Amino acid sequence: MREYVVKIANVPAQLITRFKDVTTDGSILEVVIWKVPKPVPPTDHGYKYSAVYVVDGVRIVGFDNERGKGDHCHLDGIEAPYAFTGVEQLIEDFIAAVAARRAP
Repeated sequence: MREYVVKIANVPAQLITRFKDVTTDGSILEVVIWKVPKPVPPTDHGYKYSAVYVVDGVRIVGFDNERGKGDHCHLDGIEAPYAFTGVEQLIEDFIAAVAARRAP
């Protein structure tokens, strides 16, 4: 895997993972996680992330942290706080949320 370094808000950031898959039914799964030198306020961890599951152009599941909002998730159109504990747990929580909504 190539290592990327970019600037987010004028500080160097390191790409941890980037994954995008368009499934046979046209839904989109995308995860992007950056290690940042300073936390994104109001968070206190050093990651900037976005994980999204989109069906027919509608976000069904989303996990992200943005300046001013902090860690939160979007589940079936409802936004709620998310307790970020680490990258591995974030990915597990995202996969579980997507699986729950893909189940027949």
